[in-house]
Amino acid sequence: MNWSAYEKPQTLSEALTLLEKAGGKGRLIAGGTDLVLQLKRGGCRADRLVDITGILELKKIEALDGWIRIGAAVTHAQAAKHPLLRQEAAALAEGCSQVGSPQIRQVGTLVGNIVSAQPAADAAIPLLALEAELKVLSVGAERWLPLEEAYQGIGLSTVDPTKEAVTEIRFRKMEENGATGFFRMARRKALTLPMLNGALALRFDPSLNRVEKARIAIGPVADRPYRARGAEAYLESVAISKEAIAEAARIASAEANPRSSLIRGGATYRKEMVRLYLTREIQSLVDETKKREQGR
Repeated sequence: MNWSAYEKPQTLSEALTLLEKAGGKGRLIAGGTDLVLQLKRGGCRADRLVDITGILELKKIEALDGWIRIGAAVTHAQAAKHPLLRQEAAALAEGCSQVGSPQIRQVGTLVGNIVSAQPAADAAIPLLALEAELKVLSVGAERWLPLEEAYQGIGLSTVDPTKEAVTEIRFRKMEENGATGFFRMARRKALTLPMLNGALALRFDPSLNRVEKARIAIGPVADRPYRARGAEAYLESVAISKEAIAEAARIASAEANPRSSLIRGGATYRKEMVRLYLTREIQSLVDETKKREQGR
């Protein structure tokens, strides 16, 4: 796990320059909860570590021009407690509150959760439902990358961590009559990967009798965080009813393709749990939204 240099720049441009000078043998580090383990186990190598936790602009959570923006050094604990996220993206705040242990949440970052490219990361699943984008920088280049395109397989990111830095996450604020929800199934409450998790972002029409926009993300039922597009399209095409909710959940279950696992359970069982949890969560969001709007 040895490295020859550990740098702590004060600006983003300095961090990118240090990464470039490492010639493919450098890595950015913030929380390091995944990276340090990878270095210990030989999963990756780094001669130079560039610590970005001293860069103030990467620690912000803010609303700007209709977007919610989250910096790369924001930890899960900060996101879970932040009033803006709890109001505008409750699913994300809840997902962040479920990551690892309190100690891990205090140091681990949302961006690290994404770049590690695990298909059931508790922060990434809500961000997928929110249609988040990543700001990716390198020396002389900048691009916005849809979160869904940041994955190319289990543990494999399309972002090159030796040359590029994800500096920010952004997603649109929920519109009026919008709601988000998160669910998680695990063998116990802490320090374990989920057997199944999922997030929803729904926008209802003014009558609250139809879903105008549905986004459903589930993990781990594929080699990357998964959008149940058939279920989304069905929900948007019919009036809300218990039968429609049950059918949307059934479609999502049919779309899911989990593998059988000694840790997470059999494929058939987990597909049935997709159906069960989604039925409950969709109905819960419908009920909560109607109650909230009636109270206004």
